[in-house]
Amino acid sequence: MRTSARILLLVMVVLSCTGSTFAQEALWKELNSKVDKLYQQGRYSEATKVAEEALTIAENTFGPKDYRVGTSLHNLAFVYEAQGQYAEAEPLLKRSLKIMEKKLGENNPYVAVSLNNLAGLYQAQGRYFEAESLYKRALAIVEKSLGKDHPYVAETCGNMAKLYRQIGKEDEAKKLEERARRIR
Repeated sequence: MRTSARILLLVMVVLSCTGSTFAQEALWKELNSKVDKLYQQGRYSEATKVAEEALTIAENTFGPKDYRVGTSLHNLAFVYEAQGQYAEAEPLLKRSLKIMEKKLGENNPYVAVSLNNLAGLYQAQGRYFEAESLYKRALAIVEKSLGKDHPYVAETCGNMAKLYRQIGKEDEAKKLEERARRIR
């Protein structure tokens, strides 16, 4: 009787923890949706607060190295970047990238998304060489993992083309724009 009571107690504890985790994950998802809506509406101050809350929940619920923490870091960084707060956004994007590389592997398409976003930040800061390097790496990953005709390849080509236009590499920009058009 004692053994079955212990097992029952253990099962109840496990289920209550699991239920709590599911509830926290649902809240985390809801907060991320809210961040996206606020971001789309240009309500960045509110979006920042909600994104910070989502990050705290992700870190406390899933641990600091979970991919959901990476997603939360990315979302908060995007809100900062939209406000021109590049110094705040950069460490968040770098940490997000590290988490994604470690959890998903260096050649995962989500890693390419992180690279693309960090490249965009560098581009906005005038750090063109660093941006170009990250765009090239992102392009190589998506070509290999998703195929050369995937829409995300077109998006990455478009991003690189904008960079190349900014730095006066017109021929390279035209080639990438044409490639993106063919894919789309």
